[in-house]
Amino acid sequence: MRVGLHALGIGDGARPEVVRAVATAAEAHGFARLWCGEHVVLVDSPASRYPYSADGRIAVPPDADWLDPLLALTFAAAVTSRIELATGMLLLPEHNPVVVAKQAATLDVLSAGRFSLGVGAGWSAEEFAALGVPFTRRGQRTEEYLAAMRALWTEDPASFTGEFIRFDAIRVNPKPLRDGRLPVIVGGNSDTALRRAVGHGDGWYGFNVPAADVLSHVGVLADECTRQGRALHDLTIAVALSDGTPEHLPALAAAGVSELVITGTPPPTPDAAAAWTAELAKTWINR
Repeated sequence: MRVGLHALGIGDGARPEVVRAVATAAEAHGFARLWCGEHVVLVDSPASRYPYSADGRIAVPPDADWLDPLLALTFAAAVTSRIELATGMLLLPEHNPVVVAKQAATLDVLSAGRFSLGVGAGWSAEEFAALGVPFTRRGQRTEEYLAAMRALWTEDPASFTGEFIRFDAIRVNPKPLRDGRLPVIVGGNSDTALRRAVGHGDGWYGFNVPAADVLSHVGVLADECTRQGRALHDLTIAVALSDGTPEHLPALAAAGVSELVITGTPPPTPDAAAAWTAELAKTWINR
């Protein structure tokens, strides 16, 4: 099973020297992919419930540094040559999809085809309000934006007419390197997000999932694949566990998980961050 690392962009993981140290050490020690998440806005007292913790609160302090994931991964791409890169997740409905299509394709070109675009619909009403984007129907907006972006990646000129975005005979270049294809991974642990992954993505990323729940989530994906005429093995399935140990790896592989993502915050100095990454690899990869 592939093992990815979700550790860049927040707090001490936002320091450029730490990003460099973690990225290069992760590549050297066999991690398959670096993940980097997004929040444009955090607030001190959110009313919105965070869906990835039992208490509904995000663990990141609202005053922590949080890098833009596309820029952070571009930096990581520049100091590596083999390890894959993915947003985990970029909150797509908060953005202009024409701009994101260009940014994502640019990162794919600069990384020599190593980038996958992980997207989510978002959960913070306060964040959407600050950005002037309606919180309602964000799922439908996400799906339409993905369709529009795929048109931009594969057509030249491209046209699209939807409810939330429309353009006519425009050219957006560069194109992604893999014949105009850029893998899209859909995040979220709800059944709605799982159905969206099958209907609109090339993979699914479950975040902070209890190990006991993985099989049921994969079952929802399998049922939806059957309903939509897709094969489950055509999807990449990446999971970050809330309670994972290396002993879970065989069961995850048997369930169809293709990538286990290790989450954590690196130490604040480059040497310590590199050693921390190496120790994670010893625990999870080179056992």
